[in-house]
Amino acid sequence: MKRVRTLTLGALGVLVLGAVLSANKVCAQTAKDLAGTWTLVSVVTEQGGTKTDTYGPNPKGRLIVDANGRFVIAIARAGLPKVASNNRTTATPEENKAIVGGSLAYFGALSVNAADKTLTFTIETATFPNWDGTEQKRVFAITGDELKYTNTAGSGGGTVTVVWKRAK
Repeated sequence: MKRVRTLTLGALGVLVLGAVLSANKVCAQTAKDLAGTWTLVSVVTEQGGTKTDTYGPNPKGRLIVDANGRFVIAIARAGLPKVASNNRTTATPEENKAIVGGSLAYFGALSVNAADKTLTFTIETATFPNWDGTEQKRVFAITGDELKYTNTAGSGGGTVTVVWKRAK
C-alpha cells in the first residue's frame, strides 16, 4: 500500500511539475484569446546577418484586438519630428519622409490557426497602401503576457520580429 501511494504521489508530482513548466507557454486557439490591448516592446529587422531596430530603440505602439477578431495596430518611432508649420498638410518633404518612414498603422480582421501557430491579419486599410486588402500571415508564440510574431517578408526587406506585451 505504501509503495502504491509513493508511486501515485510521484506520478502526481511529475504531472504538476509538467504543468508548472509549461504554464508560461500558451497557444491562442482563437483571436478571442488575444482580445485586449497590447503595448509594443520591439520591432527588429534581420537582413543579411544584421539586426536593426526598425522603429528605433524605444518604439511606441498599440495592438488592440476585440472579442470578434477585429484589430488595429499603430506603431511610431519615438521622437518623430514635429511639423514646423504645425499643419500636417504643409509638412516639408523631409518632415514627411521621416514621419512616413517612422510610423505604420493598419486595421482589419485577425484569425488564429492554432495547429500551425500562425496569425493571419486581413488588412482593410494601412498607411502603407500596398497592404490594403491583403492577408498577412505570421508565425507566433505567446509566453506569459508576451506575444511575439515574425514576418519573413518585411515590406522593407528581411525578416521582421515584433514583440508585444499585454497591457495591464
